[in-house]
Amino acid sequence: KVQPLSTAEKMEEYTREPCPYRIGDDIGSAFSMGLVGGSIFHSFSGFRNAAQGQKMIGALREIRVRGPLTASQFAAWGGMFSTIDCCLVAIRKKEDPINSIVSGGATGALLAIRSGPKVMAGSAVLGAVILAMIEGVGLVASRWMGAMLDPTAPPPEALDDPRALGSSNKASNVQPGVDASAANSAAPFGMPGMNTL
Repeated sequence: KVQPLSTAEKMEEYTREPCPYRIGDDIGSAFSMGLVGGSIFHSFSGFRNAAQGQKMIGALREIRVRGPLTASQFAAWGGMFSTIDCCLVAIRKKEDPINSIVSGGATGALLAIRSGPKVMAGSAVLGAVILAMIEGVGLVASRWMGAMLDPTAPPPEALDDPRALGSSNKASNVQPGVDASAANSAAPFGMPGMNTL
């Protein structure tokens, strides 16, 4: 049985592609992020490690050689994560943060499978924790934004108008030595009364 979606999940549902197409979308997004981020990171290391007078050439060489490698690794992670996420959606028949957390853990484990079970377990825990933090921040942000943009919420209370305050406040604010009738005829904010002429 499919569980009904909350308002935040309905909004998120419209921003993401449906499940089979999401895999290609996530692979492309991950490749782009890896290419841009890897290029920036490798340009610094290439610039720093190049010989004097060859700094810019060294930075560009590192970008050309290592940027696509980093992008491919990001794309592999994004594709595997999205594939596992879609499988979990199909199996569980609902889309919630648990799918993403389990997908992050399984992706971390599968990408470290050649390193042995100890490294696999560490990568699985790391992937699950990172995705849990991302999902937690996303839930808090969506609830906060949903509360701010809720059209059914009552409007915020208007600020009290000093002129609309009761006469009991005026009488209590009279200073010693000042006639109470003169104080009541004064305009707000201590301005002299206009009707005293």
